[in-house]
Amino acid sequence: MNKADFKERIRLLVKQVYSNTKEAEAAAVEYDEFAKFPELKKVIVDLLTHEFDNFISSIDWVAPKPTTFRINLRNDENFYLIWMQRSWIAQVEGKKYYLLNLPEEERAIDAIARILRYGAPETAESADGGSSDSGGEEVDVDIDDTTDIDI
Repeated sequence: MNKADFKERIRLLVKQVYSNTKEAEAAAVEYDEFAKFPELKKVIVDLLTHEFDNFISSIDWVAPKPTTFRINLRNDENFYLIWMQRSWIAQVEGKKYYLLNLPEEERAIDAIARILRYGAPETAESADGGSSDSGGEEVDVDIDDTTDIDI
């Protein structure tokens, strides 16, 4: 690899990274919480990459102190992000991960990936095998009352 090839490769990588940032900014316009809490966007990008909009359906601000956000995922699962004075805490399925520590941040990312794998919840129609019809037609049943039962 010569100097010109190296420069061209760097140019392509810079364009790719810059376009990812632009996509994240365009997706962030949808969420009002990012305007009020810009640090929240950085944490979500750290946990879910720049393509977080593919996985998040909404963000709810649920408590003022400590500032707590419910991140609702597209598969009807959720997790919480809590702002403490020193760092963020991710609460995924009841377990807390302090995002100041890199190993715990990685475990939080794994836990979020696990709940993303759960998939969409089953609807009543798919659980019944596709027939959720309660039977709109009447069925006549003949019962023979002539049998004698001795007690």
